[in-house]
Amino acid sequence: MKAKNLKKKKASAQNTQKKGRKRFSVENDPFFDEDNDIKRRRMFGDDEDIESSDDSEDIYGSDDEGVDRNVGRGEEEEEEETAAEKRKRVAEAYLRSVRELKRKDEEERESEDEYDRQEREAMRDSRVADMLQQEQMEESGRVRRAIASRIQKPTEGFHLLVKHRQSVTAVTLSEDDLKGFSSSKDGTIVSWDVDSGKTEKYKWPTDEALKSHGAKDPQGRATKHSKHVLALAVSSDGRYLASGGLDRHVHLWDVRTRQHIKAFPGHKGPVSCLTFRQGSCELFSGSFDRSIKIWNVEDRAYVNTLFGHQSEVLTIDSLRKERVLSVGRDRTMHLWKVPEESQLIFRAPATSLECCCFINNDEFLSGSDDGSIEHWNVLRKKPVHIIKNAHASLQSAGIEQINGALSNGHMENGTLNPQSHSSSALSWVSALTVCRNSDLAASGAGNGSVRLWTIENESKGIRPLFELPVAGFINSLVFSKSGQFLVAGVGQEPRLGRWGRIADVRNGVVVHPLKFS
Repeated sequence: MKAKNLKKKKASAQNTQKKGRKRFSVENDPFFDEDNDIKRRRMFGDDEDIESSDDSEDIYGSDDEGVDRNVGRGEEEEEEETAAEKRKRVAEAYLRSVRELKRKDEEERESEDEYDRQEREAMRDSRVADMLQQEQMEESGRVRRAIASRIQKPTEGFHLLVKHRQSVTAVTLSEDDLKGFSSSKDGTIVSWDVDSGKTEKYKWPTDEALKSHGAKDPQGRATKHSKHVLALAVSSDGRYLASGGLDRHVHLWDVRTRQHIKAFPGHKGPVSCLTFRQGSCELFSGSFDRSIKIWNVEDRAYVNTLFGHQSEVLTIDSLRKERVLSVGRDRTMHLWKVPEESQLIFRAPATSLECCCFINNDEFLSGSDDGSIEHWNVLRKKPVHIIKNAHASLQSAGIEQINGALSNGHMENGTLNPQSHSSSALSWVSALTVCRNSDLAASGAGNGSVRLWTIENESKGIRPLFELPVAGFINSLVFSKSGQFLVAGVGQEPRLGRWGRIADVRNGVVVHPLKFS
């Protein structure tokens, strides 16, 4: 039975598949049958037919027309906006082009300015390099500034800047030429302003304070420390002032506070000369004990002693190199090479060399007690040139003196009567100085004048330039670094003794301006 039923089911399924394969017809669809339609109406009720109004067509028609109108209006608006946008676009394009041109011009100008700026900087750097090289060569002594030929003939004389009670023994200037220092035989040490002449006095400490600063008890017949000052020197940085005198000590002072810092003992005779090495805190001192000592003022320490002179050391000088030039009454001049611990000895024909100074590292000058000035070269042991009677006395020179005035019209600093003094003492060359790294030199004596000299090459030597009248013994001379003025320390007596006296002279510091063409 089950088999028969399965067969019937398969047969009915096959028939159903065959009927499904028949073609579809609308007539056979019950949806389109009227009877079915009637049945639906009865089931859901008779719904009214909704008829479209006549306006519907109009509405839709107007809608179509509205669409056309809106499209046309939109096109017109688009055309109007396009014109405005076009104007805007043209304006913006013009602005962009103008801005681009302006930018290009600025870039070109900037590039030109940059090129010009670089060129100016290169030229400035080149000038700075040349200036530094020139300064370095001048500092090293390889190049000499030619300023002597540019000095105009003086129309005025020395004028008194600082007064001292007794003879001035030393004068020195700070590195910037703004402040000066002077000392005298009465122990006075004064600092003064170069422009105004305003003075400030250094006050000596008590004996107890001196001992606390390193000073030793007076030696020999002296019962107390002598304040008689013979020499001054100021350091290149302007911090320290050194003084030396009859108490056989080198005294160190603070320039800013004018207070005594240290007393260096060690010399067995009066300290006659002092000098700082340029650009350092190395101090050299010369003494009547025939020795030269080296000190380090920064460390407040003794360094070394140089021996070689056979008599009193009177003057020393130094430049930037570790070399010292010294002269003494043994008729010799010594050039000390400190690092090598060696010395060169130069012998002069005079009985005594009173002063000396460097021209550069290889040339130097000396002044003697016979009135001569010697020009030396490091390669020769004898003077290259000798100027005899460089400071002849007024009587021997035949210079007329009428009522205290010289025949050339210049007034003297006091009246000089040469009849009452030894002409030899008046003609001693007691002071020499050279304007740093230049061809200008000056010398002084007691004959009533300071002489300016032009230092020429070795074949020509030294040539006289001008004579500046000033009465009294010229115990110290110093040029400003620029060469614009000359400072002299004047006294009634010589610096190291009393073998001459001019009573009518005013003790003090005098200054003479120098004008360049």
